[in-house]
Amino acid sequence: MAGSDRPVGVSVRILAIDTALETCAACVMAEDAEAPLAAESLPMARGHAESLLPLIERVIARVEGGFEAIDRVAVTVGPGSYTGLRVGLSAARAIGLSTGKPVVGVGTLSALLTPLLAETVEGTIAAVIDARHDAVYVQALGSGDGLAPAHLPVDEAAERLGSGPVVLTGSGAPLLAAALAERGVEARVANVAGPDIVSVASLGLVADPAQALPRPLYLRGPDARPQDHARIARR
Repeated sequence: MAGSDRPVGVSVRILAIDTALETCAACVMAEDAEAPLAAESLPMARGHAESLLPLIERVIARVEGGFEAIDRVAVTVGPGSYTGLRVGLSAARAIGLSTGKPVVGVGTLSALLTPLLAETVEGTIAAVIDARHDAVYVQALGSGDGLAPAHLPVDEAAERLGSGPVVLTGSGAPLLAAALAERGVEARVANVAGPDIVSVASLGLVADPAQALPRPLYLRGPDARPQDHARIARR
């Protein structure tokens, strides 16, 4: 694997970090393992900045070799909370810089979809995050061309998912399931929680560091915009 200094035949290890939504989580995963070597996840709407580094230290302390045993770092890049994303990205970049290991970005919606890929599902699978104001972040795979990560009004997302059946996961799943039901589309909600940190690690292990850059993925503009009367004219 690119970015690894390990001898051939020795399993590559990744440190995965997620602070995109209402969870602060980290794990260390080996590429040939089904379960993480160490993991911790704390539900929280706020406080990621204070909780993340101590959480990472606790996880790394349970791994033989500590940070020296890590071959790469993965971090969720969004969509998600602006503050949460910045906390996770800053920590991942700092660890990568101090250890000399590559850092890769993992889409939050892709991480949500990963467990559904292991199931036999007819129709479409979709990851949905509640973006508030009757809108969602959504990504879909399955029948047709699928749907690339997008920020859409709920009704438009329902229309673009087609005739179903649809299996939904993520915090916005119930909202979109109701909109689909109004259209007569069969929809099932599989999960309403955030991404599993193991899914983040699994995607990070196969990501190309040259392509999966640790940069925030913003699918909509900022909610706060400067008012015109408050602008200072340039000279």
